[in-house]
Amino acid sequence: MKHHAMVFGAASLLLACNGGTDSESAAADAAAQQRPAAIDAASNAAQVRETVAALGGNRDRETSNATTLTPPASRARDPGPRTTTGDAGGPLDGLDAKQMHAFNVGKADFEEAEEPDEGLGPTFNLDSCGGCHSQPAIGGTSPKVNPQMAMANSANKLPLFITADGPAREARFVRNPDGSPDGGVHGLFTVSGRVGAEGCNILQPDFAAELRRNNVVFRIPTPVFGAGLIESIPDAEILKNQARQAAAKQALGIGGRPNVLLTGNSISGQPNRNGNDGTIGRFGHKAQNKSLLIFSGEAYNVEMGITNLAFPTERDESEGCDLAASPNSEADFSASGEHAAIDGLSSIEKFTLFMRLLAPPKPSNQVAGATPASIDNGSKLFADTGCALCHTPTLNTYAKTSLPAMSGKAVNLYSDLLLHNMGAGLADGIQQGQAGGREWRTAPLWGLGQRLFFLHDGRADNLRSAIAAHSSSGSEANAVTRRFFALPDSQQQDMLNFLRSL
Repeated sequence: MKHHAMVFGAASLLLACNGGTDSESAAADAAAQQRPAAIDAASNAAQVRETVAALGGNRDRETSNATTLTPPASRARDPGPRTTTGDAGGPLDGLDAKQMHAFNVGKADFEEAEEPDEGLGPTFNLDSCGGCHSQPAIGGTSPKVNPQMAMANSANKLPLFITADGPAREARFVRNPDGSPDGGVHGLFTVSGRVGAEGCNILQPDFAAELRRNNVVFRIPTPVFGAGLIESIPDAEILKNQARQAAAKQALGIGGRPNVLLTGNSISGQPNRNGNDGTIGRFGHKAQNKSLLIFSGEAYNVEMGITNLAFPTERDESEGCDLAASPNSEADFSASGEHAAIDGLSSIEKFTLFMRLLAPPKPSNQVAGATPASIDNGSKLFADTGCALCHTPTLNTYAKTSLPAMSGKAVNLYSDLLLHNMGAGLADGIQQGQAGGREWRTAPLWGLGQRLFFLHDGRADNLRSAIAAHSSSGSEANAVTRRFFALPDSQQQDMLNFLRSL
């Protein structure tokens, strides 16, 4: 039995600057917030559809979404992804020999491709974790050439939103056929037509029909670099940071919208909390997961169709399609030798250790066309414009953790790990936990310098259009986005250079 791991991570690529809300749209936005999330998403799914059409037709992505800000003419340009190597994908410093073995074992599982007799399917988005999480190194995000292209066969057509030069995507349906909220992941492919699955004849969802219903929204895989450090940040640190610079946040209209769902579905102003123990969620596009173990187990089942100790039930139980013993991934009780305690762990435990021990990406001044002085000035402007009010440069881990390599560390993630209302333009109409249809976790920006696709659905392929997409009706980022585009071209360039240095 092979051990397996997760395809899609959970930390949304909401980059650039978060900031204030337009007062002129407050009344309309308040009314929109009262509508059910599924209804609220109808127009936004159409916007994503336009983006997909733009991908296929090579139209300018910066103008493909009419509800977001069109970047004004400027000489400032995204320098593009850094090409330096060795900036990401390695282990944390200070690991001992056993911890390094755990890191390497987890990494090997992460990179391994799976087959139906090993638990793949019945529905899935890719057959390996490393295929989607490979830019710029294992543990990263979607690569330049989409690995999902290789999944087509006689029984599986490529959905129109999967293209060779586009990001790897998962698809969620906003509504069920009866109009009730859906929000779940619908696997792009089935094991039908694959060797070893001759008795399975399930069909792909009719994505073309759902697109015509304006009912499909997308997510792209997010990096898991430094995930163990993020897990080691105390709730108290997140709350303390939330309270910092309150006057500046208020002046720019930054509410944060961290919340908890209370009795009667009323929304409070508290952080997005785990429904099991009331602690703050921090993993996932909407901070819907608390721990790396639950995070990996959920995605393992949802994205690869592999059942495990955390999620032991098949998502599709069609006859002839259950091709491996359940759960598909189990501890190896026969493991022996020096490292039996590690080698015998279940796959989600191995993957959790891999993520915990994976180092954050390293910043670099090797940005095309940029000088160190420009990058330094961009860092100051990032704070001055208000971007850092949500993309918090540094949070700190517990003073003492079970792993010394994580104890008392400054985590330079550029995120407050809170939810923010990002407006109609980025809304997907899907509620996850306490996060509403317009709310997204502030994405960590570390590693941004080597990413190819931006925002939660990959609609942007350059930083200026990603920043512009932060501005739309009701977004907390409107004021800060305007501040960025009001800068002289040279200062915009400095900020773009700084972001590519991360």
